[in-house]
Amino acid sequence: MENVTVRIVNQGGQPLPAYATPQSAGMDLYANLSAPVVLGPLERTLIPTGLQIELPNGFEAQVRPRSGLALKKGLGLVNSPGTIDADYRGEIGVLVVNLSNTPLEIAPGERIAQLVVARYASVQWQVSDDLNPSDRGQGGFGSTGTYGRPVSTEPNNPPIP
Repeated sequence: MENVTVRIVNQGGQPLPAYATPQSAGMDLYANLSAPVVLGPLERTLIPTGLQIELPNGFEAQVRPRSGLALKKGLGLVNSPGTIDADYRGEIGVLVVNLSNTPLEIAPGERIAQLVVARYASVQWQVSDDLNPSDRGQGGFGSTGTYGRPVSTEPNNPPIP
């Protein structure tokens, strides 16, 4: 595991993002609210965190949903994962949506998402008229088999019944 130093400004007074266990990839983000926010079914809003970060070049941060909130409350993220670029210096906001059938309350200080910091590569395109072949070929959505069933080698890889 690689360690990286990230500068952070905490204007909200919520706890800093932290790993729950030694092997966690994501750190919890907290709602920086002065009062609860209630979302109706399918309603969405931007929840502030009070945090600003300065990522080193070659790193990004991803804002991802918390699986427990999705399961227990139906809280999802509209743009998951949300990408924070290394040159962004504004406040981290979490765009949440209530996917349940009932109103959902988000309390001040509630853990609402997780933050994953990762390296990324910068791409330089090499224009070509063709690509090297692969075993998968052009097989797309669902082409690698359905629930362990074998896949044919025919064009577009239709599943074998």
